[in-house]
Amino acid sequence: MMQRLYRALTVLATPLIALYLGRRKALGKEDPERFRERLGVAGIERPLGRLVWVHGASVGEALAALPLIGRILESHPELHILVTTGTVTSARLMAERLPGRALHQYAPIDRPDAVRGFLDHWRPDLAIWIESEFWPNLLADTQARGVPMILVNGRMSDRSYRRWMLMRGVIRRLLGGFALCLAQSDNDAERLGDLGATEVLTVGNLKSAAAALPADPAALDALRDALGSRPRWLAASTHAGEETIAAACHRDLTPAHPGLVTIIVPRHPERGPTIATGLRKIGLTVALRSAGDRITERTDIYIADSLGELGLFYRLADIAFVGGSLVPHGGQNLLEPARLDCAILHGPHMANFAAFTAAFAAQRGAVEVADGAALAAAVGGLLGDRDERRRLMAAAQTVAAAEAGVLDRIAAALEPYLERLGR
Repeated sequence: MMQRLYRALTVLATPLIALYLGRRKALGKEDPERFRERLGVAGIERPLGRLVWVHGASVGEALAALPLIGRILESHPELHILVTTGTVTSARLMAERLPGRALHQYAPIDRPDAVRGFLDHWRPDLAIWIESEFWPNLLADTQARGVPMILVNGRMSDRSYRRWMLMRGVIRRLLGGFALCLAQSDNDAERLGDLGATEVLTVGNLKSAAAALPADPAALDALRDALGSRPRWLAASTHAGEETIAAACHRDLTPAHPGLVTIIVPRHPERGPTIATGLRKIGLTVALRSAGDRITERTDIYIADSLGELGLFYRLADIAFVGGSLVPHGGQNLLEPARLDCAILHGPHMANFAAFTAAFAAQRGAVEVADGAALAAAVGGLLGDRDERRRLMAAAQTVAAAEAGVLDRIAAALEPYLERLGR
């Protein structure tokens, strides 16, 4: 009943959806050249043969899927893979990083006509959902066509669990359509089963299988030359409010650490100019990467508002605060700086990576800070204590090494479904 009501509402809301998408396009959140893909109109031809469809919401899910995509294509040379995401930034990254026999399209909006056009064109033979973006029309129509569906890296946060408990009939039908759900943790598995998943296995977090973030060697050498021996630290994947906190830390620390450079990598690069303007207004000298600004001896803050270069900046600064954690966002992936020899700090809001965060805490491989004052104290302490930096780096690497093997477990669970495609 609820599914039919939702379907009807998505049809009736067509004018409102059009206004919403138009607004997103005006804000640069939709790709004008490929916008028809969002309406279910394919931008490229379907390759011949069997096609595995991998869907993730955005950058994090798409990047997490890359090792799995590579493994599938390597072990099954007869297959092609279609990757769908919903954001402009993820599409750009996929254009750069997808291997041969894998292609990207924007996911259709969850309106019946868009979903129908998408499925009519692509005719997937197997669908793999990454994490927890459950679009009712897309899931129901895929299931109705007899396409086997598998949930990989399944996650169910406290907030999502409480919300879905109010709509148990809807989520039970959606999760019941998955032939297999591979959960990140036992807690996620329990919640998925409680909400209606019938076949659930705990295999670990796919994000732990990712390779170290890449970096352009020439760009790395140029920035190292520009920074020289100046002390520096990194505020990575920051969200609104955290850049101001980082700037306050910089001001507090500069008297004890002359020449200090604070590098800020905003989670959403398009915010870079706005952040720069705000920090300049409080008297800081800011260099903006997107504007081609050079680091000079007067630079206080370097804002790296570029796409896909986080690995570059984790290599430049061995003290890294991981953002989205001093504000109630849920945090970002601590394994990324761990793989690149960083002493890691994060705030208390790490719900999206709770299992990872617990593993780091158990090994004393990261420092949790409660607020801006604690962050300044922790960064200042690490700037003056090389031995503690090295201890944190080694502990973080221990955590990262312990997470190895998840890709093998996921690939083994998927193999029976992939083998059937070759029959």
